[in-house]
Amino acid sequence: MKLSCYFVTGFLFVFSVFPAKSQEKDSVVLKTTTGDIYGTLNVPVAKGPVPVALFIAGSGPTDRDGNNPMMKNNSLKFLGDTLNSLGIATLRYDKRGIAASKNAMKNETDIRFNMLVEDATDMIKMLKADKRFSKVIVIGHSEGSTIGLKAAAQGGADAMVSIAGPGQSADKVLRGQLNASLDPSKAVSEKAAEQMRNMREMANKFIDTLSKGDTLHNPPASMNSLFRPSVQPYLISWFKYDPQQLIKQLKVPVLIIQGNTDLQVTEADAMMLLKANPEATVLIIDRMNHVLKHSEAEQRANHATYINPDLPVVPDLVTAIVDFVKGLK
Repeated sequence: MKLSCYFVTGFLFVFSVFPAKSQEKDSVVLKTTTGDIYGTLNVPVAKGPVPVALFIAGSGPTDRDGNNPMMKNNSLKFLGDTLNSLGIATLRYDKRGIAASKNAMKNETDIRFNMLVEDATDMIKMLKADKRFSKVIVIGHSEGSTIGLKAAAQGGADAMVSIAGPGQSADKVLRGQLNASLDPSKAVSEKAAEQMRNMREMANKFIDTLSKGDTLHNPPASMNSLFRPSVQPYLISWFKYDPQQLIKQLKVPVLIIQGNTDLQVTEADAMMLLKANPEATVLIIDRMNHVLKHSEAEQRANHATYINPDLPVVPDLVTAIVDFVKGLK
């Protein structure tokens, strides 16, 4: 049995470099020691400074528009364009190793989670120094929420919006998802059930090892997509970040948004974040899924929205963010 990684909250596409193309012309370049990070900055016409939102995309090879080579849905582009039309500037960027920023990470083995945090932090500082902007708001989606929670504190952002952000560290999220996926009771035969039990036990041991900061030696080919040697350093660095601790330490206004038909992150995650920071505001949006589109919970129909680039994001999401930003003091 070969372990599939598609179901893992977008997490385990991880950072294989894909030749994805960005949708818009680059208008911002962040210089780093390993290469340039490219993004699109859209500023509405206004008489004075306007608020600006920094978008941080989710995990895997997800570009500034919310797309990757396997799924094009334009979720972040739709959200950004709509916010622009309502008077909020936006900066969306391709994370290092992805699309226009692919040369900022030559090899998967070189990436660390803190690099993504530092990139976002530098973006925040750049926006804070720009007199066109009155406030800098971080909008992090999925894994981008965890990145954003840390970067917002480091960069001095004025507010934080977490959309579909995990409520636990990635090792706990991965463990839970693997245990559910490898549930022997779902097997079609006793032989398959035994295989699933063995794989689940092995996967849990691997996560334990990585959580301690140790690498794995010769993981089986059946688990290569999750635990290949080149991605292990990234996983070790990622597992150290606890979203609950990060949001607890954040001293600026926070809005937590979660859809109730999200198949990857749940309302329980939003409640974990809220418990860690009771000063935050939480909003559960009815029938919004992980890619911010209107969808029922049924899996086939839900996944169909992941590859629909013409379906706009849920209007309630836009309304919530605009109200939050315009209510900042």
